[in-house]
Amino acid sequence: MPITVSPCHIKGLYEIQPKVFGDDRGYFFECYSERDFAEAGISSHFVQDNQSTCKKGVLRGLHFQKHHPQGKLVRVVQGSVYDVALDLRNGSATFGKWHGLVLDSERQNQLYIPPGFAHGFFVLSDVAVFAYKCTDFYYPDDEDGIMWNDPVVGVPWETVGPSIHPVLSAKDSARPLFNPNGRYFDAAGIWHC
Repeated sequence: MPITVSPCHIKGLYEIQPKVFGDDRGYFFECYSERDFAEAGISSHFVQDNQSTCKKGVLRGLHFQKHHPQGKLVRVVQGSVYDVALDLRNGSATFGKWHGLVLDSERQNQLYIPPGFAHGFFVLSDVAVFAYKCTDFYYPDDEDGIMWNDPVVGVPWETVGPSIHPVLSAKDSARPLFNPNGRYFDAAGIWHC
């Protein structure tokens, strides 16, 4: 199989390492093959591809959609980011826990995040081009999030990045704190707050 799939410590999250073929001309790899992912046990149907460019120190997240939760396959086309997924699935053994890893264009590694997670990333390189596939469409009125530096969640962004004062959007600067007793996705994927 041209990909290696490694489960993370949170059930449902997988780091994907594609086989990269390179020589003095450059490189080639399959960034997504429905057949290979299905053989690895990941059978999500993706309906939308997104891409963004960010400068060093930019932090986007932690984002999710309430009534149209998105599964995501995320990767970095250029540069590197510290990528974080926060489990918001009620009843999950890891509810309220997060997983972080460095995604970069050198290794071409990817992270598969199923629906029911909040997601964010912090740019480590001078510029990062970030691309991701989604299992549901983007609905602006359905967007929500959790404060990036929530003390209960406790993501140590400063240990991996160039600044403990990241560049944030106005929206991400005003996100609510995590409330483990009142904000979650149930087993049917329905949002409760």
